[in-house]
Amino acid sequence: MFEPRLALASLSGRSDAEWARAADEFAGAAFLGGIALDGPTRAAAREMVERDREEFLPDDPAAFADEQLAALADADLRPGLNVRSASLDPLREVAGVCADRDAVLELNAHCRQDEMCAAGAGEALLRDPDRLREQVRVAAESGARVGVKVRAEVPGADLAEIARAVADAGGDAVHVDAMDSEAVVAEVAAVADETDLFVIANNGVRDEATVREYLAYGADAVSVGRPSDDPAVLRRVRAAVDEWFEGDERGADPEREVRA
Repeated sequence: MFEPRLALASLSGRSDAEWARAADEFAGAAFLGGIALDGPTRAAAREMVERDREEFLPDDPAAFADEQLAALADADLRPGLNVRSASLDPLREVAGVCADRDAVLELNAHCRQDEMCAAGAGEALLRDPDRLREQVRVAAESGARVGVKVRAEVPGADLAEIARAVADAGGDAVHVDAMDSEAVVAEVAAVADETDLFVIANNGVRDEATVREYLAYGADAVSVGRPSDDPAVLRRVRAAVDEWFEGDERGADPEREVRA
């Protein structure tokens, strides 16, 4: 899906084209957003802003998406757009923008803020895999590459089954925030082996040790969140990613026993 196998994970209200371009010497992908697309999620985002959270709230989300992706047309990375929606039509429109810009449309099934979950988006989708499957299907029909950002440790949510639903609906990637359950990446990766999903592992990626742990569990790539504006962290992570996959190319076995 992208090379090098290091992505920048979206940070609400901060992850725009300028943020992505500042790190394009290190990353192979950058997920902008998250962006609330429809009435319920935009109302939720406004409530979140009122309690001092940062959110993107452009008047026209589709136009904003197109503008941001256009600003990265000549960047040396693959852009993605992390979006939150409780309805399908706005999602279909923005997925079309992503298809036109060769960007990944990343559905946010990750946000745990109460307002967003009450709107039927974010983490709420992990408890309603049929709705998530429908969102993936609609986005994929646009021609865009489609990923889903998920979170571990959500009661009642089986991430391996979620990954299978994403693949069945035509999705291409699962971006796993492992929280404190790093081994869940191996469960998702086992599904990916059967379905060709691309697995991105996230949470606490800072150095060689964290990179090697996630890749040994079977992730195809890692992502950096909060320190995505810290060149020292990105340089360390990029070096570790490159070393791992160069080992693969030489035919070495880069400690995949962790996954087994």
